[in-house]
Parts: sequence; structure tokens; C-alpha cells
Amino acid sequence: MPVHPIEFRYYHPEMRSLFTEEARIQRWLDVEAALALAHAEVGNIPREAAEEIARKAKVDIVTLERVREIERKTHHDVMAMVKALSEVCEGEAGKYVHLGATSYDIVDTALALQLRDALRILEGDLKRLLAVLLELAERHKGTVCIGRTHGQHAIPTTYGMKFAIWAYEVSRHLDRLAEVRERLLVGKMSGAVGTMASFGSKGLEIQRLTMERLGLKPALISSQIIQRDRHAELQCLLALIAGTLDKMGREIRNLQRTEIAEVFEPFDPKQVGSSTMPHKRNPIRCERICGLARIIRASVLPALETIALEHERDLTNSSVERITIPEGLILIDYMLRLMIDILRGLRFNMENIQRNLHLTLGLCLTERVMMELVRKGLGRQEAHEKLRVLSQRCWRERRPLKEVVLKDEELSRLVTPEEVEEWLKPEGYIGLAVELVERAVETLRDRAA
Repeated sequence: MPVHPIEFRYYHPEMRSLFTEEARIQRWLDVEAALALAHAEVGNIPREAAEEIARKAKVDIVTLERVREIERKTHHDVMAMVKALSEVCEGEAGKYVHLGATSYDIVDTALALQLRDALRILEGDLKRLLAVLLELAERHKGTVCIGRTHGQHAIPTTYGMKFAIWAYEVSRHLDRLAEVRERLLVGKMSGAVGTMASFGSKGLEIQRLTMERLGLKPALISSQIIQRDRHAELQCLLALIAGTLDKMGREIRNLQRTEIAEVFEPFDPKQVGSSTMPHKRNPIRCERICGLARIIRASVLPALETIALEHERDLTNSSVERITIPEGLILIDYMLRLMIDILRGLRFNMENIQRNLHLTLGLCLTERVMMELVRKGLGRQEAHEKLRVLSQRCWRERRPLKEVVLKDEELSRLVTPEEVEEWLKPEGYIGLAVELVERAVETLRDRAA
């Protein structure tokens, strides 16, 4: 019976399938087959023996059930796989299985194969997310809304700006993924402490041939394991991606607040918001992403701790990675796909967007008024102080900024009602927002392909 939510709730089948027990054992068998064929190429074992090992290195032949049965006796999962593979090989082929290898020659190289497929899925997720964000940025480049800093109304911006900024961040994750891939997809075949003693003078050639067959880069030098800075970097990448998704989820959640109500995540026709309050429309999808981001970030510290293994290695990384690597990749894949669905179904309340723009009686345009007054001859500091005082009067008396400005004795001599009316149009003070969004979309479009 499933226990962990990534088994039955927070997952997508494609990514999860990479980390089943059967998938893990199949990758071990793939490495054993490649090793046997490399031995045959350098003349260490008969070609027919290597081919027999490769033929039988299939999880439907070397079954999970048999491996588990042997492991219950040996208490060693890799050795259980080796024994199970050896016993199904005909002739003398079985005696050549795992020749010269240590367990982590198999485990780390197989893990690199799993991670290669996982990064391919992750890259596709990021590109799809980028494409959705760019489409939203283009569609809403002129959708003027209030900008907020410190949770308070600032000056106008556009929804296109929000989406383009997120898109640019996602594009940087694609850059990071490409860099991590270069350092992560590395295998080894170097024996108990990395000296290749068990492979003799042909060690480097055996490692090269094995990795070439598997499509991995050979490690330049290693101990009994591939060094864990590589895997820690992967966890850091996952945490960075989770941070971006958390940020996006929080923004949508805040914009969906009853008092703001500008943007809403999808809500299915028969969806229930609360078991007791029938009116509720809770942003549960975004909340789920924000919650899972905490799990991803929490995995960074144990990953960093595994870098400092003792001497040529100890086993403290193994138990950690059996949890953090599959969990992190399955969850981040799920979160990315969920955010894509949220963004595709995002709903906008244009009436509330306009209402919030004008909520502060024109005060969100004080910066523009200040700049225009400077053009009229006031000093910048003088104009700032004047508008600071008038803004407080607006709040205190609940009067529009236009009215307060025009009734000020000094300012009324400098400006006309028509000028102030024009200055207080939010759509007239978005600077180069449209151009900036268009430039970002054009620059990033190819990244989403």
C-alpha cells in the first residue's frame, strides 16, 4: 500500500517511473551489461559471455522479486542483483558478471542514467512554463495594474511586466540546468577506492568503453564514489526552481485575496472550496506549490552534508539520496506541471484591476506629478515635500489628489486642471513597460522551443 504522497498524489507518471525499484535495477543491469561488453572489447572475457550477460540484463529476467529474495539474505542490494543476474546467465557467463567493479561503480553510473532522463523531462517542463509565461506577457503587455512595494500601492505597472520577469527567471533555470547537466552526467568504473587496481592496466580503457556505450562522460578521477558536490548542485537547482514557483504561487494567491481580487487560479465547476463555507474559492493549487517548495528547499542541507564523506567514502550519503533525489525530482516535475496548468487557466477581473488602480484617489501617480512639477520649475526636493504633505491631506480628508493639488495656492498658479487630469491617468505612466515586455518576449521566445 502506498505511503508517501509522491506515490499516489504529488507526481506525474513519466518522472515517477524513472525512480521505481524496477527502473533502478534496470539501470544497474544496463551498467553491468556495458561493463561486460567493455571487458570483451579489451580481451578480458569471451565475447559470447559478454553478449549473454547483456541479453539477460533485463528486469523481466532478473526480476525484482528474486533480487529482493537474495537481499533478505545478503543485506546488500547490489550484490543481490549481481547474484540474480549471474544465476540466469547460461554457460560460464555468470562468473564474469560485475568483474572488477565495486558497488558504486554500478550505483553512481546507473544514477547518472536516471538523472539524464530526469533532466530531459525537467528541461521540457521549464520550456513549457516559459512558453506559457511569454504568451501571457505578450497578451497582457498593456494590461495596466497597480504595482506594489512593501505590500503597498506604488506606481502603475502592467501584468505583462510580471509575466515577463518570471519568464526571464525561468530562462535562467534553463541555463543552470544545462550547466548542471555537464557536471552531473558522469559515470565511473574505477574500483574500491578509485585506483582501478581491479581492472589492471586496462582500467582507463574499460571505463572509457563502458561510459561510451552508456552515453556518459567518464570521471577524470574519483574515489569509491562520484563526488557529491555534483548531486548537491542538483538539489540547489531544484531549490532555485522551487523558489521561483513559490514566488509565482504567492503572487497569484495575494492577487486572489478578496480585498484585491484581480487574478484567480482555475476553479472547476464542481470544485468545493470549503467543507463548511460554500462560498469559498480557495487558491489551493498555488498553496500546494508553495507548501511543496518548502520540502524542496529543506533537502538542500542534507545534500550539502553528503559532500563531506569520510576518507574514500562512507555510506551516509546513500540513505539520504534514496529519499532526496527521487523526491525532489518527482515533486519539482509535479509543481512545474501544476503551475503550467494554473497559468493556462488564469482568470483576470479587469473591473477590479481598474478599481485598485484608482483606490488611492490618484496618489499612485504622485511620482509623475512630482516629475511634471520639476519641469514646471520647482526643485525636486521641494516638489517631493509639497506632494508628501498634500498626500497626507488626501488620506486625511478622503479627497482626490487632483482636487487637493488644484486647491493648493502655490500649485494652482503653476498647473491647469487639464494638465493634472492628464498626469493622473495610470495608463500614461507605465514608462517603457510595453517595450520592455516586447523585448523580453522576442529575446526569450527561442528558449521555449
